[in-house]
Amino acid sequence: MNKPLSADAGRSPRAGAHDERTRRLLEAPVLPTLLRLAAPNMGEAAARVLFIACDALFVSWLGTEALAAIAIVFPLFLVTQMISAGGLGAGVSAAVARAIGAGALDVARRLAGQGLLLGLLAAAAIAAGMLAFGAPVYRMMGAEGAVLEQALAYSGLVFGGGVLVWLMNIGANVLRGTGNMAVPAGAIVAGEAGHLLLSPALILGWGPFPELGIAGAAVGVLAAYGIGAAIVLGYLLGGRALLRPGLGDLVPRGAAMKPILGVGILSALNVLQFQLTILVMTALAGVYGATQLAGFGAAVRLELLQIPIIFAFGSAVIAMTATNAGAGAVHRVRAIVWTGAVVAAGIGGVFALIALLLPGQWMGLLTEDAAVIAAGVDFLRTVGITLPLVGMAYSLFFAALAIGQVAAPFSMGLARLGLIAGGGCLAVLYWQAEIGTLYLVVAASYVAFGLGMLAVVIRLLRRL
Repeated sequence: MNKPLSADAGRSPRAGAHDERTRRLLEAPVLPTLLRLAAPNMGEAAARVLFIACDALFVSWLGTEALAAIAIVFPLFLVTQMISAGGLGAGVSAAVARAIGAGALDVARRLAGQGLLLGLLAAAAIAAGMLAFGAPVYRMMGAEGAVLEQALAYSGLVFGGGVLVWLMNIGANVLRGTGNMAVPAGAIVAGEAGHLLLSPALILGWGPFPELGIAGAAVGVLAAYGIGAAIVLGYLLGGRALLRPGLGDLVPRGAAMKPILGVGILSALNVLQFQLTILVMTALAGVYGATQLAGFGAAVRLELLQIPIIFAFGSAVIAMTATNAGAGAVHRVRAIVWTGAVVAAGIGGVFALIALLLPGQWMGLLTEDAAVIAAGVDFLRTVGITLPLVGMAYSLFFAALAIGQVAAPFSMGLARLGLIAGGGCLAVLYWQAEIGTLYLVVAASYVAFGLGMLAVVIRLLRRL
């Protein structure tokens, strides 16, 4: 953590030391403030879900080969989006908020500039890597012929223009660090509106637009992030935001990058770790055949829908916790952390009720195959009860990140991955047990993750 909290710091600094928005984060009632901060982010979460669903729908109009090409490229692009928003971006948000809470606006401004610089560097590195090695990577994933050709066309554009993704997500996290959730959420919703209008027109050549096929889908994706980046950066650099980074703040400064990278690198690795966990579960379920795999894939989507909602709420937890941590308000930090954990557990509880009481209805939304529905219901009934604990664990992870401690929470995610991979391989490959045993292993790993995060955060808060 960059600025230790004093042991007796139980209140905020004097009111005049901060702007009105920051004072609300430091002084207003915890639960209403968290909910108010999170409210715009829920619209953002809905827009992101809509983006993922509609992009696949639009490309499906081009046929099976185009859809296969997108299926190969888009998960890699989605990882980039998640790393820029919830990895490095979360590190930026936490560092900026802590500096603002401490009343160090000049430091916060430099952190914002360094965050944008890191985003530009990351975008350039990823674009160069994908343009150089995209073809062999996609061949390894099974692409060949027309599928490979279309994958490269789509990939070249979305990764070549990936700087728009990084600028929007880093800029949005700078604003979130100041307690401003409305502008980032509005930018993302506006970007998705542009995507919905432009992408199908460019894919099929409606009206005055050229028919670009899969390249049109890529341009539509970039348009969404370009619109969002223009709104976020326009607000941030136009003088209306609390912070206004200048060109001098973009000059590389190792000391200023350190608090961002100290949190951001492990947060980015945590994103990759989560994706790998899903991949391992999918591979193990696939051993039992296409029906069980399809059932698992459809059922686990319910859990995946929980993630953007928890992330939307987690952005509010980061901003409020980090601001109070920077201000040295120990008692308030603890109140925010536990309030956020309870709310997140409640969000998980909603999904748990669906999984336990309406599993067939959920599966019926995704398939009409009775065997696939039955397979998915088995997963939901086994794992569903753990979802409140998972929701709580994610909120606690965000809180730990806000305090500036992410190594121990990262280790909990690594332990979950190890339990699923090790226990799953034993159950599936060595004991050759029924798939229900695999689901029990998954449920046990979720419980261990939740209880581990609880223990980690209790220890962190006691040390404040």
